[in-house]
Amino acid sequence: MSSDKKITRRAFLKKTGVMGGMVAFGGFHTPKQSFAQTKEPFKVGFPIPLTGPYGTEAKDQQAGAELAVAEINAKGGVLGRKVEIIVRDDKLKADEGARRAKELIESEKVELLSGNLAAHVQLATNEQAKLHGIPYVSVSQSNEITQRPDNSIYTYHEALDPHMTTQAVGEYVAKNFGKRWYFLTSDYAYGWQMTDGFIRRGKEFGAISVGETKHPLGTSDYSAYMPRILTANPDVLFLDNFGKDQINSVKLATSFGLKKKMQIVCPILLMSSRLGGGEEAFDGVIGGVSFYWELNHSTSKEFVKAFQKINGRPPIDYAGYAYSGVKELLSGFNRAGSLDPVALAQAIEGRTYDNYKGKQWWRPCDHQSQQDVFIIKSKKAKAEYDVFEIIATVPGEGERLLRTCVEVGQNPNAPIRSGLIKK
Repeated sequence: MSSDKKITRRAFLKKTGVMGGMVAFGGFHTPKQSFAQTKEPFKVGFPIPLTGPYGTEAKDQQAGAELAVAEINAKGGVLGRKVEIIVRDDKLKADEGARRAKELIESEKVELLSGNLAAHVQLATNEQAKLHGIPYVSVSQSNEITQRPDNSIYTYHEALDPHMTTQAVGEYVAKNFGKRWYFLTSDYAYGWQMTDGFIRRGKEFGAISVGETKHPLGTSDYSAYMPRILTANPDVLFLDNFGKDQINSVKLATSFGLKKKMQIVCPILLMSSRLGGGEEAFDGVIGGVSFYWELNHSTSKEFVKAFQKINGRPPIDYAGYAYSGVKELLSGFNRAGSLDPVALAQAIEGRTYDNYKGKQWWRPCDHQSQQDVFIIKSKKAKAEYDVFEIIATVPGEGERLLRTCVEVGQNPNAPIRSGLIKK
């Protein structure tokens, strides 16, 4: 699908073969909605890196967001208006992300932004959202997105952040493996924040860093790095990278025999990477996830069923982020009965919700979603997508995995209202 194509509900359902007088999602049949012809559609801008090393994950984000839009439309849309999602390719570049966001706001007249799959790009998109007074729900990891000065009343963060991820995964690794840690770090914000978070978390359990090697984003050959890692003789090797970088580094580590000498940990371990890298390369690798499709939970099963019906396969984490984040904001407008940003914030802040993985909680001071983190291990598959086992759940309730409101520059006793534009 062209990244510049407007995706209406009708086109989306026609493409997926779900047309007729009834629309089916998650086992429920909802009568087809008709929308007043005089009302303009409610447009959601969705810039994602369709080209580049994260393209596979971006397409799952798109599929998750499209599902959320279709479900909202099946229930009457937003304030009686049909919702359309407009996808753009941000090419994993901050300047391109800013241009795309600005175009979506000024030319396409979107009233909600979401998407992106890297901290530097989502921050650029968020800046445009703040300047124009448009809500933006981030659906990928970033520490800065909830911090001053980047955060505002318009900013929401559905995803985990590197701090939460390293708190959960670092705790599990420190309790179950050795205390000598080495880091292979993708040389940009995501990698830096993961490595920094693991080092800080490790110190709480007596773990030490015995080395770090940074690599450029999009590296294909990691063979030059392997001898350094072997010489350092760590108990644990953290691969603080993502997407194709993760696949390539896991393959090289396996071929160099590193798994026989140390535990390999990927802070975010996705099914897309496991399928791309293969069973042998990933066997025994552990990591963290916000969601795995075999979760034994009612909303998880409903989400997976609906996603599989349309896409012919189960979703990964990033489909879940996009599905839940877009659904939360669209539903928030309906609960608020208004597009007013303060009314929207009040409809979301402090809310407990369960869209696809179990309970989550919106923290008022920074609009960060609190949630559980699952520790998974790659295994020998009994079926095509049966690739992980959940070996632990690290609870997120009570802000135990979050930085404090004060640490992110917010007032713990008041909901965030900074950046409000009076129109």
